[in-house]
Amino acid sequence: MDATYILAINPGATSTKIAVYRHNQFVFLKTIRHRPEEIQDFKKTTDQLEFRMGLVLSEVKENHIPFESIGMIIARGGLIRPIESGIYEVNEIMIADLENGIMGDHASNLGGLIANRLLGTFPNARAYIADPVVVDELQDVARISGHPKFQRISIFHALNQKSTARTYAHSRGMEYEDLNLIVAHLGSGISVGAHRKGRVIDVNNALDGEGPFGPERSGTLPAGSLVQYCFDEGSTLQEVKDMLNGKGGLCAYTGNKDAQLLERKAREGDPRSKLIQDAMAYQISKEIGAMATVLGGEVHAIIITGGMAHNPDITGHIKEHVGFIAPVFIYPGEDEMKSLAHNGAMLLNGRIEAREYTGESQVKGLDLDNL
Repeated sequence: MDATYILAINPGATSTKIAVYRHNQFVFLKTIRHRPEEIQDFKKTTDQLEFRMGLVLSEVKENHIPFESIGMIIARGGLIRPIESGIYEVNEIMIADLENGIMGDHASNLGGLIANRLLGTFPNARAYIADPVVVDELQDVARISGHPKFQRISIFHALNQKSTARTYAHSRGMEYEDLNLIVAHLGSGISVGAHRKGRVIDVNNALDGEGPFGPERSGTLPAGSLVQYCFDEGSTLQEVKDMLNGKGGLCAYTGNKDAQLLERKAREGDPRSKLIQDAMAYQISKEIGAMATVLGGEVHAIIITGGMAHNPDITGHIKEHVGFIAPVFIYPGEDEMKSLAHNGAMLLNGRIEAREYTGESQVKGLDLDNL
């Protein structure tokens, strides 16, 4: 039997998305939601490996996909060392970095680990990741933070941002590499990137402390107040990290991370909910405006994507505030599964080649001392 099926896996904080793809068509697509009580006892995200892998196997079996027909497993990339955009085959170095959380603990770290573990079950498959969140294409000037002890780094929704940007370009009969775009991904974290001719030359670190606040992340906080809080409250390092990522944003303001609940309450006239929702949209608009200056005002389009792009109150607020910069286009949800499968198909067809992950940063950092 020809191994022509592609299995795509996208682990998120509260869900695992699974798809099987063949000849440019989805065979099936499934999103498994994880209740808080199912995952709350796992100390680290990577401890969920066996649990989530079992769910993936069950879905493949239930959809009657022969194991020997799967030729590729392609997963959402995790927090490995900074790399160039592209597809990377999972190897032992990558596995070690994902297991050790070399750049942080995040659900996306499970992607490559699940893909690798499944190789023992699918005899004809090879395992890959595509456009992980650590894709780094920042221009040098964007790396300067304001103090030499700190350098800005690139952690964002690279897979969905690039996929949606390419989808927009294709819809206009143009190439992504010929356009200047601002792409805002509105998910559990919010990233806003300046795409210049196919490269994301500036973007906020959406994981732990830059940009707009979101459902569970605090975004940029007043630095002086944050420092004072750390000393006055005697908080542990983990408690502060949790405040920035996991228990910040909507979670801190409302007691939960449910953006849809916030939307309903705001529409029902709850003033606090409306204010918080408006503030989030306000901060997103400000970040888009900042990225417009990065592109020198030459912006072909502004693209809004991610789960919260389904909320017309948020997207309407953003349009009202940034529409003067460039036309605004809404792509609700995430196109990451399609993007994973498309990248896998190009690799199988020989249109692109996989890169090798070496465990060393493939992006040259800024060395101020030798300038």
